[in-house]
Amino acid sequence: MKITLIGYGIIGTAWSKNYIANGHDLSIWNRTPKDIPHFVKDLGTAVSGAEVVHIVIADPPAIDSILPVITANLSPGTLVIQSSTISPDASDKFKAAFTQAGAAYVESPFTGSKIAAENRETVFFMGGSNTDKERAKKVLSALGKTFFDLGGNRQACSIKLAMNLQIASILQALTEGLEFARAAGIDDELFFSVVEKNVVHSGLSDLKRPKLIAADYSPQFSVKHLHKDLRLALASAPAKLLPLTARIADIHSEGIKQHLGEEDISSLIKLLQN
Repeated sequence: MKITLIGYGIIGTAWSKNYIANGHDLSIWNRTPKDIPHFVKDLGTAVSGAEVVHIVIADPPAIDSILPVITANLSPGTLVIQSSTISPDASDKFKAAFTQAGAAYVESPFTGSKIAAENRETVFFMGGSNTDKERAKKVLSALGKTFFDLGGNRQACSIKLAMNLQIASILQALTEGLEFARAAGIDDELFFSVVEKNVVHSGLSDLKRPKLIAADYSPQFSVKHLHKDLRLALASAPAKLLPLTARIADIHSEGIKQHLGEEDISSLIKLLQN
């Protein structure tokens, strides 16, 4: 299948390898040019003739900036899979633009970091028509095995934001708990062993355990991207609905001011240490 992948960040890089390994005819485009196989410098050329266009880039403004070129070069019936984390309102806008251009549109944000993407364990949240979602599942089966049908495009966006605001909250509690334990002279390994046997145990605590112990802040999920997701959630809901999210977004803003934006979200523990 001829697939164009728009976005070659942490996740796009892993997905591209799995698409290629499955034998797909892949073209890659990224706003910052890459000297890699399958890269096409001109976006219009990359999109032209594609059966599937899969988008995974930073945010709604990034999609806005390339939307005219994509819609002008789509073939009739092309399936557009939109996996960037965006707001429900932005999704409505992009859905209208792509369908008006003759494409099928599926909103399919995801959960799972770099490791999950590399291991074909990305989990997708799907919104769109039933026919289009079935088409998308066949494509995305190269990247993951779990698909949640959320109904429409707005619901797919909303569940993604709902998950990410919880990630931010759990991470903040985890790092505060770890620093509190360290201040009491408790060993890191002992702290996490206790976490494993406590109701607070989570997939996030398992994922971040080695990074926090080793102070390894190479990005699995960067601060700047989670901060963007928190801002999208806050802009999509009444202020009284997300009071904790608002406070944590401020903490992330401070992290970015302290030059942590490109680092993993676990690096926010540094704000508790300085």
